Amino acid sequence: MSSTTGSRIVVTGATGNVGTSVVRLLSEDPEVGSVVGLARRAPQWSPPKTEWVAVDLSDEETDLAAEFAGASAVVHLAWAFQPTHDPAVTWRTNVLGSIRVFEAVAAAKVPTLVHTSSVGAYSPGPKDEAVDESWPTHGWPDAAYCREKAYLERALDTFERDHPDVRVVRMRPAFLFKRESASEQRRIFGGRFLPGPLIRPELLPFLPDIPGLRVQALHTDDAAKAYRLALHSEARGAFNLAAEPPVDAELLGELLGARRVRLPRTAARSAIAAAWNLHLLPASPHLFDAVLRLPLMDCTRARTELRWRPEHTANEVLEEFLKGLQQGAGADTEPMRGRKAG
Repeated sequence: MSSTTGSRIVVTGATGNVGTSVVRLLSEDPEVGSVVGLARRAPQWSPPKTEWVAVDLSDEETDLAAEFAGASAVVHLAWAFQPTHDPAVTWRTNVLGSIRVFEAVAAAKVPTLVHTSSVGAYSPGPKDEAVDESWPTHGWPDAAYCREKAYLERALDTFERDHPDVRVVRMRPAFLFKRESASEQRRIFGGRFLPGPLIRPELLPFLPDIPGLRVQALHTDDAAKAYRLALHSEARGAFNLAAEPPVDAELLGELLGARRVRLPRTAARSAIAAAWNLHLLPASPHLFDAVLRLPLMDCTRARTELRWRPEHTANEVLEEFLKGLQQGAGADTEPMRGRKAG
């Protein structure tokens, strides 16, 4: 049994898509003594043996080491996706805030750090075969999300060199969805004026088939199970996390019952860029460029070393998420609140 038995686990970004799944799973785990959820706004949600602390990682005055004192592990999930028009703001939270987390882990002598990286950290790669965790992690430099994830991979390289006594696990999940995250992700990527109820098969005349748009998805709860397994093991290093099959226009067309229409990359990018420049769409054209270049991930290491298996197929993940969009689904935390329209 690992050292996390009966332990105190601190989770940053505990009220978001991944955080709510991780906190819920750990709060139900008899091998975990207590969970401390850090978030900018403490929620009304009260899972068992969980306490909340309001913390803003972008605030340099925050004493994170004090919050981490006595913890057996820190699970670092906090991340800001917006504003996409001002990358200096996300850099302060995502990169500088994460570095403060790493430094506080060392200062508080926390033995285990589980960090959320991403498929977005990977350099451009193949869409017809899967790559393992040794694939370069230099990201797509034009996209802030990928740039920040890749930078933190280098920061962790240095951290591991300087603090070999800390067990560092890097999770690199595919795109994460669940029913409760639907409203949050609609606001983050589609904008608050995109009405979820209109995302219905019968209202889609056709589905754009864009060359290179082939990615992987994963249910957020399945990702949370990998985090739990990592906490209860002695595993170190990076783990790819994704469900099968890969998601492309053919799969989406079958799921939605929509006719596929070939759309050139340039036309799709121009439309996204125009909407983004007019502040009508939060997702930037740079992120679109990155998605077209992300490699498919091989998850053999997570299956063999963590004994991890996703319970949901990618088809099931997307079906659940689409229903959540239509219903305005959410959860009882500020980032995850449910709303059908803007």
